[in-house]
Amino acid sequence: MATNHQKMAKILYFITKSNWGGAQRHVFDLATNLSPKDFDVLVIMGGNGVLKTRLDECGIQTITIQELGRDIKTQKDFTSFIQFYKILLKEKPDVLHTHSPKAGGLGALAGRLYNLTHKKKIKIIYTVHGWTFNENRNFIPKLSIIISSWITAIFSDKVIVLGTKEKEQTDKWPFIKDKFIIIKNGIAKPGYLARTKARDFISTQIGKKITKNTLIIGTIAELHKNKGLSYIIEALAEIKNNISNFIFIIIGEGEERKQLEILIKSKELENNIFLLGHIHNATLYLKAFNIFTLTSVKEGLPYTLIEAGKAELPIIASNVGNISDLVDDMCSGILIKPKNIREISESIQFLITHPEKRREFAHNAYTKTGTEYSLSKMLEETKKLYS
Repeated sequence: MATNHQKMAKILYFITKSNWGGAQRHVFDLATNLSPKDFDVLVIMGGNGVLKTRLDECGIQTITIQELGRDIKTQKDFTSFIQFYKILLKEKPDVLHTHSPKAGGLGALAGRLYNLTHKKKIKIIYTVHGWTFNENRNFIPKLSIIISSWITAIFSDKVIVLGTKEKEQTDKWPFIKDKFIIIKNGIAKPGYLARTKARDFISTQIGKKITKNTLIIGTIAELHKNKGLSYIIEALAEIKNNISNFIFIIIGEGEERKQLEILIKSKELENNIFLLGHIHNATLYLKAFNIFTLTSVKEGLPYTLIEAGKAELPIIASNVGNISDLVDDMCSGILIKPKNIREISESIQFLITHPEKRREFAHNAYTKTGTEYSLSKMLEETKKLYS
């Protein structure tokens, strides 16, 4: 309980989806690591996914808005807005911290309406987990997303971005330049299984013996077009005859599974590429990999790269979002142009033929993620905004 002279601050987190991605993990880490002596936490979300389950297991109060979803659906969005506003009226939080575009927009609007009619004001904070307008869209939809993102920033008191690239993209937006602040994602060092045990686990999952000399390229990613998995599959098809005894492991689930399975089969890579689906605590098995890849076309600041760095893995990643803040090209990994199959294949072959570079990149990635991407640093910087 809070002492009489110290008021407990009420924090309301609002996020669109309750699945388990980077934004959801970010909310989970914040909600479960704030001191219950100082903060009263409530998380509002759409659906009943993994995020809700994990928060419930940790004793964090949650409320679900079933109509809330990522796609624009006017009637459901209006219903979601009304439900959320009623929650604001009942809960009267000190801070509303929104995550993801839909929740960011609806939440900021609801918060501003609340502040117009109440003496006690809510501080509105929005965290951007990768600007949505960076996705591959036509001009008119992209422009509308830019405008809605700007309006969300206008309605928010502070906007957290995860790295320099996202902040630079807003430098010319009028009236809101001073609202942006960079707070990098941070994690506690995970507990990894030893390399031998991790590789034994992978072996049982794929039903195939992994020898000591088997090269494992791997990733942890949602099976979504934004993750660019088809490009690395194409790259591996081009160079499979140049690589002896390799497998590519994809841990994650999503809507693109069927399309990826068809592509793998068409490239005759069924014995080399394995879709393992969702694996609980997948991070445990990172040390099974020799090389970690993330060939996304759109990102914010992915947790998987921080985890790969802390696992001392050399990284190949697309130069999108804030990844260049994390991966120093040809120092802690290799940055490639998104969708560039040739660069992916050349990077893989380079790391395979230069084991000394793999060791050097791995060491540098470990050093950087240990100093710049800690959970305690992220928490302290975020709590300063709550005061």
